[in-house]
Amino acid sequence: MHPEILRTQRLPEELLDEKHIWKERYRSIVDLERHLYRNGTRIVKIFLNLSYEEQRKRFLARIDVPDKNWKVSSSDNHERKYWKHYMEVYEDCLNATSTHHAPWYAVPADDKDNARLIVSRIVLDTLQDLKMAYPKTTEKRRLELQAIAKELEK
Repeated sequence: MHPEILRTQRLPEELLDEKHIWKERYRSIVDLERHLYRNGTRIVKIFLNLSYEEQRKRFLARIDVPDKNWKVSSSDNHERKYWKHYMEVYEDCLNATSTHHAPWYAVPADDKDNARLIVSRIVLDTLQDLKMAYPKTTEKRRLELQAIAKELEK
């Protein structure tokens, strides 16, 4: 979005090629997520997709409510000028890094209650797919526990 920010990160010169840096970073993300998946980690990525108009309304509401004033700054308004470009960049990122083992879920977020419901469902479904359960106790283990209980009762 802002190449000047990359230039301040002291990256090696060969990484500052704007045409390739994001392709390489996306590949690194996918590689890391693949590694994590192979080692038992499940990744859920959620993109809360807020419309331009809803973002405007929320900024105005944050200005009107003193307890939320800290949530808005002049840079927010400045960055809105790049809205279309941000949407293109988000689309590129989500497409490049959404995989079977680490999918992106784009959730419409203008309606907070429904967005929360959708996110909750995604998380619950993911947890249910893990088929987690407490270990079953064997008869041998039950006898061992009873022996421990007798010792503790002394």
